Amino acid sequence: MNTTPSSTPSSSSTALHGRALVLAGAGSTGNAWEIGLVAGLSEAGVDLTEADVIIGTSAGSTVAAQITSGRRPAELFADILAAPPLARRGDAGPERGRAPNQATQAYLEWSDRIIASAADASDMRRKMGAAALETDGSDVRGGARWRDIVAARLPSRDWPAQRVLITAVDARTGEPVVFDRHSGVELVDAVAASTSNGFRPFGAYRIGEDRYVNGGYRRSENADLAAGYARVLVLSPFGGRSRMPQEWGMDLATQVEELRTGGSRVETIVPEVEAEHLFGAAAMDVSLRPAAARAGHDQGRALAERLAEFWR
Repeated sequence: MNTTPSSTPSSSSTALHGRALVLAGAGSTGNAWEIGLVAGLSEAGVDLTEADVIIGTSAGSTVAAQITSGRRPAELFADILAAPPLARRGDAGPERGRAPNQATQAYLEWSDRIIASAADASDMRRKMGAAALETDGSDVRGGARWRDIVAARLPSRDWPAQRVLITAVDARTGEPVVFDRHSGVELVDAVAASTSNGFRPFGAYRIGEDRYVNGGYRRSENADLAAGYARVLVLSPFGGRSRMPQEWGMDLATQVEELRTGGSRVETIVPEVEAEHLFGAAAMDVSLRPAAARAGHDQGRALAERLAEFWR
């Protein structure tokens, strides 16, 4: 069972209220796994879309926009399985641990160098933003192309009435940013900013005069934004791991401990061991999306009974 046990809430939890759903990033397969998981739980009677707040980071921001769009999780899950055959090549038997494609490998090498050169998390965010601004993709045309790609993934371009928080990082200052429907930023732009990795060909994402990079550089899951909620459920396709040094406190375990210290009950869900090969360096392989969605769906149905009391 890949959930962390809930701790006993402290006495301060009596002041807490509501439910928070945290959707971490993990590329194309992470998006598919989270949708499959939400769909599997929903079919078994546990509706995560009823959360009082949904916090989305990177690929998780796309999921947040998708599951609050009015389309049911089962429909979103079916869409992944019905993807055109060309996008599903290799789904029948993905090779475990296969090498990432060249674009993914180049991005990992680029970002790893920036992380290694940074003194701390704040320094890393500033350097990541500066490097993104140096790429050719930081112009208007690059941003417009990325916006079109993101918009095509969203069933609705309108912010939902439900509270949704979408994370990003200001590329010019390195400061964390959290968008919601009161931010004066369109939903498509918020998701495009959160999913922008800062690397070529798109670079830092432009909103007006500002530029943004991926919300995962704020913190891996950004679960700390759920502080103040009585129950917090975190979906982490990368298994709570972080490429950042542990002392920076970017990892999920640190965030969970902070929430529990504040009195929240917390559950985390990570992929089953058998599905781990679908993530990591393979996260951008669109041919693996159906397999990732199915893995999430099966896991959601299996976990529903255990999560029912916690979520309701």
